Amino acid sequence: MARASVLPTVLTGVFVTILDFFIVNVAIPSLQQDLRAGPTAVEWVVAGYGLAYGAGLILGGRLGDLYGRRRMFVVGLALFTAASLACGLAPDAGALVAARVAQGLAAALLSPQVLAIIRTAYSGPAQARAVGAYALTMGLAAVFGQLIGGALIRADLLGGGWRLCFLINVPIGLLVVARARRVLPEGRGGAVTRLDPAGTVLLTAALLATLVPLIEGREQGWPWWTWVSFAASVLLLAGYAVRRHEAPVVDTALFRERAFTVGLSANLVFTMGMAAYFLVLALYTQQARGLDPLGAGLLFTPIGVGYLAASRAAPRLAARHGRQVVAVGALVRALALTGLLLAVTHEAPLGWLVPALLADGAGMGLALAPLMGTVLAGVSPRHAGAAAGVLTTAQQVGGALGVGIVGVVFYGAVDQGVTEAFRHSLVYLIAVAATLGGLVQLLPSARAVARAAAGHPVPAAAAPQPAPEQ
Repeated sequence: MARASVLPTVLTGVFVTILDFFIVNVAIPSLQQDLRAGPTAVEWVVAGYGLAYGAGLILGGRLGDLYGRRRMFVVGLALFTAASLACGLAPDAGALVAARVAQGLAAALLSPQVLAIIRTAYSGPAQARAVGAYALTMGLAAVFGQLIGGALIRADLLGGGWRLCFLINVPIGLLVVARARRVLPEGRGGAVTRLDPAGTVLLTAALLATLVPLIEGREQGWPWWTWVSFAASVLLLAGYAVRRHEAPVVDTALFRERAFTVGLSANLVFTMGMAAYFLVLALYTQQARGLDPLGAGLLFTPIGVGYLAASRAAPRLAARHGRQVVAVGALVRALALTGLLLAVTHEAPLGWLVPALLADGAGMGLALAPLMGTVLAGVSPRHAGAAAGVLTTAQQVGGALGVGIVGVVFYGAVDQGVTEAFRHSLVYLIAVAATLGGLVQLLPSARAVARAAAGHPVPAAAAPQPAPEQ
């Protein structure tokens, strides 16, 4: 089957899983009223998906290495489709939370296979373009999630209301499952022969011990158990590091690569600024500017336009200029957010926010694709699933961490008004963008990135040797 059929198929799977992380935000008021859901249940409708998604990604990548990436993609998408149907038909809040957790687990099985398939199905410039398309898809799903959700709720087809935000996944999922079985190549990690149950438990517990207090801590006033949980996560990670693993779920050889380690850290910092930004911008536009969900979603359109334009150019620019493209993207973000801060401070009309939002989207687009390409470029095919799982896990943890921090900043100042809380949040986001610009200077040089993009192997001393694909 033509390789051209592979990318649209896997990217559709990426789109629906990222979309479901953001689309639910605009559905909360109506589903809360319809299901008579309390604040805790509503919080877990959002958090349950992200928690299950983030905690299961590394295991999902390893299962792809072991049992086949096409197989796990198809199984993950089929389960995601079934869970989406359960969300759309949920009779009460408890059933909806359970279905959202199931959605997150299915997404964690599906998502790592996408990057692993891209890493092994494409090479050289084609791989750079494919990673760029992946980054573009992620960004568009995130940016337009609220717009799509608002439009579906406004359309209210057959009286579906908020349920359409979940039911829309069902026909899409069925079509992509049928196509994926025909067009996706199968591949496994050649060196992977079995799972590492003890290592999987340690890593999953460490992620849960990190993510649960991030999700719940601010709402509960950071009680003692949140700090115990954070401390436990460090001990669990240390336990994984010192334990001998015959078939490690995450091969520590990955972290000997500077591109992987620094790129992973930079991805974490990037997502700390992205998810948090979308949250506070949505709160500001609806609570301070009085927009409805559809109107707030439309205001995200300039971000999407800027992101689309920059993402298309980013892989080509990165092949020529390397890490400095990411640095420029971070600088553009910092300047755009500063402009947004000035406009908000002076209570400018909404139209005056558009240039800053457009520039901010462009900064995101310049940064994301080169970052992911750098992380994956030197990884051997046998480690592709594990590396993709670690990368997507870092993105989820970064998003949760950013939302947790910006929640403290925003709600700590909300007594002074939503506008003032948004201003405080923008200061935090500008600092995150500046941190990203500095961190990427530790990435490999433009020459090294160009060698990787051209398909040349990195020196033997710097990277593990690839094993044949099975």
